Amino acid sequence: MPVKVRVPTPLMKLTNNQAEVTAEGGTIADIFNDLESQFAGIKERICEENGTPRRFIRAHQHLREQPGDNEFGWRQDRTIGRRQDSHHSRHRWWSALVTDFTDEQIERYSRHIILPEVGGVGQRKILDARVLMIGAGGLGSPAAYYLAAAGIGHLGIVDFDKVDLSNLQRQIIHSTERIGMLKTESAKKTITALNPDVDVTLYNERVSSQNIEELFEGYDYIVDGSDNFATRFLVNDACVLMGKTNIHGSIFRFEGQATVFEPQDGPCYRCLYPEPPPPGLVPNCQEGGVLGVLAGIIGNIQAVETLKLVLGIGESLSGKLLIYDALNTEFKKLTLKRDANCPVCGDNPTIKELIDYEEFCGTA
Repeated sequence: MPVKVRVPTPLMKLTNNQAEVTAEGGTIADIFNDLESQFAGIKERICEENGTPRRFIRAHQHLREQPGDNEFGWRQDRTIGRRQDSHHSRHRWWSALVTDFTDEQIERYSRHIILPEVGGVGQRKILDARVLMIGAGGLGSPAAYYLAAAGIGHLGIVDFDKVDLSNLQRQIIHSTERIGMLKTESAKKTITALNPDVDVTLYNERVSSQNIEELFEGYDYIVDGSDNFATRFLVNDACVLMGKTNIHGSIFRFEGQATVFEPQDGPCYRCLYPEPPPPGLVPNCQEGGVLGVLAGIIGNIQAVETLKLVLGIGESLSGKLLIYDALNTEFKKLTLKRDANCPVCGDNPTIKELIDYEEFCGTA
């Protein structure tokens, strides 16, 4: 039986730019097989390995006979809705909605969906993910911006500061007219304008040992874009104790670093830096300066690592420290090993509760 198949724009390159094609078959499986015979390679783009349609495929077929569910070649747990045509009682409309994506979402995320490593299933993982950003500054700006563009469904942002003119050289999520506005509020305005799919939760407060566990609760991944050692050590300790994945980044002058700390699966921040530096030893960006675009490079690496973890693809930076030298355009990757004597993730940890580190770092 000939069936007309409408081809969404992202897949038209597989059908010689035809928006509508004709296929033969009495079941969905037959139609997919016929499409493959006409357009080699299309089936692997629209079907999973087990032959079921990918989640972004919507199939609506008008059949004259009522076949059994299994004749479609789909898993029995797929939802197949039926309704009888009131004008033609012998005709049945079979409709299978493989995903709850809207047409706008299919178009918005089309460049993700056509990636075999992502597809509709992966995009659904992204939309369901919960990510907490520590800081809406130099690193938080590009990381949050690109995670929102990718469709991270639930994005929390923690920051207590206000937008300052000196921020705008690198903190691209803010703008001149928002000087004096809370950074969280400014970030939300930008994100909402970019992608209304993203549910943004704001925490206008300083991270401390008293509130960090409550902040982390309910989030799958913590993206640390903080700019001081006190917060980095506190975030690390909380992530280890709560079993949260920490996507870490830092920048200074012309150099940036990025890594991933996964509890029970690699080292933590304290394995790299066992204790905070003494007050005054390490200058901050305000004192030593930073190349603005460097924040974009490291922040986007944090975003990439977060998406890889959400999707479960590729090899993360867990157990590795990526160092970028902007002056010489060099990337170096160092191996990090878990320290068996680490006070927080070691074999016999001595740190079992959270404390604040401002006094140790001279930032009180």
